[in-house]
Amino acid sequence: MKLLENSSFEALSSRLCVETGESRILGRIESYSCKMAGDDKHMFKQFCQEGEPHILEALSPPQSTSATSPSQLGKSVEDGENPLSDKCCRKTLFYLITTLNESFRPDYDFTAARAHEFSREPSLNWVANAVNSSLFSAVGEEFNSLGPELWNAIDQEINLQGCDIYSYNPDLDSDPFGEEGSLWSFNYFFYNKKLKRIVFLTCRSVSVLSGYGRDCLDNELDMELDDEEEMDGFTEDRCPRALCV
Repeated sequence: MKLLENSSFEALSSRLCVETGESRILGRIESYSCKMAGDDKHMFKQFCQEGEPHILEALSPPQSTSATSPSQLGKSVEDGENPLSDKCCRKTLFYLITTLNESFRPDYDFTAARAHEFSREPSLNWVANAVNSSLFSAVGEEFNSLGPELWNAIDQEINLQGCDIYSYNPDLDSDPFGEEGSLWSFNYFFYNKKLKRIVFLTCRSVSVLSGYGRDCLDNELDMELDDEEEMDGFTEDRCPRALCV
């Protein structure tokens, strides 16, 4: 897996790290190529020792099904049949786990993650509504401009209509977001099999009382200050001050 450069995603990730009164929102969006090379091939061979790459693995039902009627469940792009909406092949499962490892290294290791910790989401509309609802409740009116930019950037990178959408919903023992003060989180994978690409959207809310996430916000502030200093230096170079003689 290789992280793909995307300036729009970098800008959006910066805007997804904010402090809102009693909580901090820590979000980011990244794009990964599924083309394997080097270490990925070696890890894939080890992964396949537990089962052939095209064997279907049972996933957990999406958390959305409790609020969605069967008639609303979307068909899978990959399998084409609704009864298989709770399964995926081991090769796809490897892509999801490797994406998590790349995104969160070196803080977390997801190598031991299992299929039941993932779900295939029933529809793009439900995922978009869930994401929009969480972020709007967190950042308020600012999301009115951020939301359309977010989904447009994702669509341009991955072609949403050609994607299967998965989510990572670990149990309490293996949840990397289970630290004290964690309020909510979501982790969505937009997988386009034809493009061999995954867009990963992750976000969590933590209590400001926990102190967690302060470094992330400080880093964002430092980057903004550095940009301002560079612009100031550029202006001074272009407009040198007069010398007193």
